Amino acid sequence: MKTDSEIQKAVIEELRWIPFFNSSEIGVAVKNGIVTLTGTVDTYSKKSSAEMVAKKVSGVKAVAEEITVNLPGTSHKTDSDLAAAVVNAIKWHSAFIESTIKVVVDSGVVTLDGEVDWEFQRNSAQLMIEDLIGVRSIINNLKIKPKAIASPAEIKQKIMEAFRRSATINAQNIEVDIIGSKAILKGNVYSTLEKDDAERAVWTVSGIQDVDNRISLTTEVLMF
Repeated sequence: MKTDSEIQKAVIEELRWIPFFNSSEIGVAVKNGIVTLTGTVDTYSKKSSAEMVAKKVSGVKAVAEEITVNLPGTSHKTDSDLAAAVVNAIKWHSAFIESTIKVVVDSGVVTLDGEVDWEFQRNSAQLMIEDLIGVRSIINNLKIKPKAIASPAEIKQKIMEAFRRSATINAQNIEVDIIGSKAILKGNVYSTLEKDDAERAVWTVSGIQDVDNRISLTTEVLMF
């Protein structure tokens, strides 16, 4: 098992590999396997990327992200200008031809409300606006409301197929239970990234409206 200092060193090294990061922008502290990221960056996408990078490191149990977005003077936009940019980004994305997404912007904080059919639409809506100039934070309140509901057996089969397609997920170490439209994940994996990837894979399956991720982190993966 890695020590906190070893995890801290590994996270810092991973951050250094990202070309658009300045090593002095982000501080990394680790206690009992929990990583805390602090500092100030000039874009929301940097903040989001830092969290994702930390989760990739083996031994990380959780990530507390306390990074602040401080936009440079030339990057400031009015809330109305930013709202228009968000609406246009969603409008011209092929996944949202008949979009019912509502956008609210307050001091650079973008809130998305409404319903979509798939989790990939929910994720895409956030990803496509992360790099927009003026975004300080994103609150994604989009709810999943699939048009057609499959049987629990069909949903479980599609989830296991999604696991097997993933390069980062060992499907043998994850157990899936389906109750109605809710998926319960159990098992043991090596990293927070694998745990999160498993949940993301579940959300790609139509019919899922809730995920209870009970997967544990361990250095010894159990075989079901």
